[in-house]
Amino acid sequence: MTTPHEDDFPEPPAEYADRVRRIADAYRIILSELGENIEREGLRGTPERAAKAILYLTHGLHKPVEDAVGNALFASDNDEMVVVRNIEFYSLCEHHILPIIGHVDIGYIPNGKVIGLSKLARIVDLYARRLQIQENMTRQIADTVQQATQASGVAVQVR
Repeated sequence: MTTPHEDDFPEPPAEYADRVRRIADAYRIILSELGENIEREGLRGTPERAAKAILYLTHGLHKPVEDAVGNALFASDNDEMVVVRNIEFYSLCEHHILPIIGHVDIGYIPNGKVIGLSKLARIVDLYARRLQIQENMTRQIADTVQQATQASGVAVQVR
C-alpha cells in the first residue's frame, strides 16, 4: 500500500514500510497505555495512519537543501528588496511533539542573483517538516536564503 507522500522519502519502499511498522507498533503501545482499546472501530488503522503522518511531518530532516533550492537561481541586476509574505507552515514542537502552525515572511536584498519565489516556500517547508522550535527555524531559513543567493541582507519573520 502506498501513500501520496512516500515519494518524499529518500529511502527505498521496503525501508519506509519497516519504519512505518516500527512506529505504528510504538503508537499501539502508547494508545494501550492510555487505556484505549486499539481494536475498537474508531482506532482501527490509527497506528499506521499516525506513523505515516509523523513521518510526513518530519521528512524535512532527511532532505538535502539542494532539493528545496534546485536550479532556481537566476542572475539579476535588481538591488531592491524582494519580499514574500504569508508563507504558511506546519511543524511540530520538539519539546512536546505538538503542532506549530504559522506564517513566514522572507525578505532579501539581491546581490547579483535571485531565487525563484516558489523555492522560498520550499525552503520554509524543508525546515518546518521536522521536530523544531520557531527560533531555530527562523535562523535556518535565513541562513539557507543567504547561502543560496549571497544576498546583501536577509530578514525572516516567523509568526
